[in-house]
Amino acid sequence: MDFQEDLKNSLRILREGGTILYPTDTLWGLGCDATNSSAVQKIFSIKSRDESKSLIILVNGLSMLERCVKDVPEIVYNLTSVSDSPLTIIYPEGRNLAEGVCAEDGSVGIRICNDEFCVELIERFRKPVVSTSANMAGKKSPSSFREIDEYIIRSADYTVKYRREDQQKYSASPVIKVEKNGVFKILRK
Repeated sequence: MDFQEDLKNSLRILREGGTILYPTDTLWGLGCDATNSSAVQKIFSIKSRDESKSLIILVNGLSMLERCVKDVPEIVYNLTSVSDSPLTIIYPEGRNLAEGVCAEDGSVGIRICNDEFCVELIERFRKPVVSTSANMAGKKSPSSFREIDEYIIRSADYTVKYRREDQQKYSASPVIKVEKNGVFKILRK
């Protein structure tokens, strides 16, 4: 199966409200339509994750980002332009997202992805996609497909074949929390 076939199958599953297991610009992610509450609930169920914890979402650029947050502090444009690696930013207030995506305080973690597969998937889907690490809550995040628990693989409605054989070890992105006034704090390097 090729890249295009994986995109086609992933899009079908996302549109049907299902879950996908897919490679990102960091770790393999367990994903769904970030605007579909029942799909988001499936992610929490698969991971046995506390629903009070928020989920990271992926967008394909600044215009989609601006649709998902109430205000984008000016500093974000600077941070995203100088970052040479994937960067997750926590914004004070999400919007147009499913219940369960944002934290209890309304904040939301978003990464503008630059991975070829993710960018094309999100561009075709035209919506943000959840990207939570492909592990059970409280367990170590897998750095390659081979490290993903068989339960997670079986639980996803579709598992992408692209990059399964990739031997490179990936790690989670740095996380920065940005306040409305532009003050930011590095939460994970």
